[in-house]
Amino acid sequence: MDNKVLRFYAVWDDQNQMFGEKRQFIIQYYLVNDTLEVREVHKANDGRDPFPILITRHKVPIDRYNIKGTFPHIFLELTNTEVIDYFKPSDLMIGKSVNIYGRNFLIYDCDVFTKTFFQKNFGITNFDPINIESPQVEHAKMEIPPFNGFGSLEDSLQNCLRLQPDRPKKDYVKLMENEHRVLRYEAILDSPRETDQLRRFVISYRLADDSISIYEPPGRNTGIIGGRFLERTRVSKPGSTPQQPLYYGPQDFYIGAIIEVFRRRFVIKSADLFVLKFAEEHPEQFSPQVIESLRQHLSDTSGRVDARSALAIHVRRQPGDFIRLYAEIRNKLKHMRVTNHEEIRQMFLRYDKDRTGYIVKENIVDLFRQLHLPLENDIIDAVCTICLLYV
Repeated sequence: MDNKVLRFYAVWDDQNQMFGEKRQFIIQYYLVNDTLEVREVHKANDGRDPFPILITRHKVPIDRYNIKGTFPHIFLELTNTEVIDYFKPSDLMIGKSVNIYGRNFLIYDCDVFTKTFFQKNFGITNFDPINIESPQVEHAKMEIPPFNGFGSLEDSLQNCLRLQPDRPKKDYVKLMENEHRVLRYEAILDSPRETDQLRRFVISYRLADDSISIYEPPGRNTGIIGGRFLERTRVSKPGSTPQQPLYYGPQDFYIGAIIEVFRRRFVIKSADLFVLKFAEEHPEQFSPQVIESLRQHLSDTSGRVDARSALAIHVRRQPGDFIRLYAEIRNKLKHMRVTNHEEIRQMFLRYDKDRTGYIVKENIVDLFRQLHLPLENDIIDAVCTICLLYV
């Protein structure tokens, strides 16, 4: 019997007092001499000193107030002559509330040995634990005031969430991954006026921040001045409220789609080749029907006006263009502090691994991109064509 201990799990609920809380304890009853010990269960960062024992091991009376009147009060400890009843195993069961020196402990569970002991000696078979978790208190949530129309919704919402005004947080991972990715579409106005039906627009959707800009190329003898039709901004879909706006995404742009931008309706007529490439690389953002329609529309490139080429200005070449272009490239390299001819030679040798003295056009494009030089196709074609004349 020396090593046989009944272990009960109890809780002391002191929440009725100021700053009181619910604390868990372990009551250990030693069968060898009917002594009792109470240990506190500590948790990480509970704000209490980790004293292991609340009540040391000794025989605990059931009622410390029910003492004989002849008890000499000058004594500091109770003896067997003054105390009639001490705690017994039958007094400690699941569901019972025991008072130990003024503290009410509710026993909610016990270990396997204790369950076996009570089953053999008392015939108890029900050992269902008691749920001691406190119900979740629903705190009142602050209601966001309605959008008043001043500034953007994100700025106004950020001012409601913080005492000190701060700019809204950006998704920098998305900005870095899609910094130079732009989806371009060709569109026309959905208007009953014949003059508006002849107008062509280039809609640019930037994947970095989901913003949209619209450009109208200048047309001959149209009487309409081309230029920037819509500055770069996010556009909400029709039907969305200012409190819960729903912005256009890349999945909303497809051949034949109608995009409403501030009460102007645009019909998508064509798209850039990069749109099809992006849709094939990200099939989770586009439906199979949209991807298939882009493939069918862009498969036949004859007669299709590319959105990027719509912005290009066709200029007739002059005999001195190459000299001026060569001077511009030299000034660009000088501005970037790339003046060492050997350093430039090493940059070309990186692509000419076989040392043939030639590099392909794609490598020139990569080299121009690294140096931040002009990347227009007609300029690169002119450079490659004239360079071949000097070979």
